[in-house]
Amino acid sequence: MEIALKILLVIASIGLIAVVLLQKGKSAGLSGAISGGAEHLFGKQKARGLDLLLSRITIGFAVAFFILSLIVAYVVRG
Repeated sequence: MEIALKILLVIASIGLIAVVLLQKGKSAGLSGAISGGAEHLFGKQKARGLDLLLSRITIGFAVAFFILSLIVAYVVRG
């Protein structure tokens, strides 16, 4: 059981890394950080298509990684 959970944790972590690296950057430099944050706040740029899909997959992998980390820590401890 412990080995299977650790394998799932490794798969989730590799998937999370891969999906984050596939996403393109949201801003370019300091000026992009200032204006990009304002545009994101007021909703001028909406994620569509592949960007939306990648962000949802990232959220899924992050939740899976967090939950699996807690479960593995509990199983290893007890």
